[in-house]
Amino acid sequence: MTRCGSRELRLLQFRYMAKKFYAVKNGRETGIFNTWPECQRQVTGFGGAEFKGFETLAEAEAYLSGAPRGTAPRAGAATAYVDGSYDAGTGRFSYGMVLFYNGEEITRNEAFCDAAMAVMRNVAGEIRGAAEAMRCCVENGIEKLDIYYDYAGIEKWCTGEWKTNKEGTTRYKEYYDFVKNKVDVRFVKVKGHSGDKYNDMADRLAKEALGIDKDGGVS
Repeated sequence: MTRCGSRELRLLQFRYMAKKFYAVKNGRETGIFNTWPECQRQVTGFGGAEFKGFETLAEAEAYLSGAPRGTAPRAGAATAYVDGSYDAGTGRFSYGMVLFYNGEEITRNEAFCDAAMAVMRNVAGEIRGAAEAMRCCVENGIEKLDIYYDYAGIEKWCTGEWKTNKEGTTRYKEYYDFVKNKVDVRFVKVKGHSGDKYNDMADRLAKEALGIDKDGGVS
């Protein structure tokens, strides 16, 4: 991670120009940039700028997402963070999803009213988020997908380690089986509510879909 002021940025300019991807964690705009001048505009003169140059997009995405060592996204893969939420007052559930591909960040969320799924509460939403990430990849011809999740069933129902004994889990497994030959899905477990930036963002998006604020109240 690079933290520096304008003088140090000038000294590092030559070193960074050789890189292909530039990930800005803290700057005027954050994200992944394809040229050093684009990156430089975001960080020069910006107090507390955090950025780094990489030779591959996967490395840049891993740095930006804060993925733990050994769980970095694969080269050429889309990366999705998913989470779910549930409103006991209405019986509705929702998902939040943050997806990265080719340097773009896509966020989606949606709420549902489905009695058969709602018995699983927030897990129902996380299932829908994982399925949505798979659907996005299939529809856009993306052949590899790394899904970062915090509930073990998101992976274990797909792999057959857990039995699908509810309608919602059965449908989820059936969809995974339908698409698994079209998109190579790798599952990566993260600890929920542990400060992982994009897992927390997915959680917040799921709550927003239900009109729930971060403290659990209805907004």
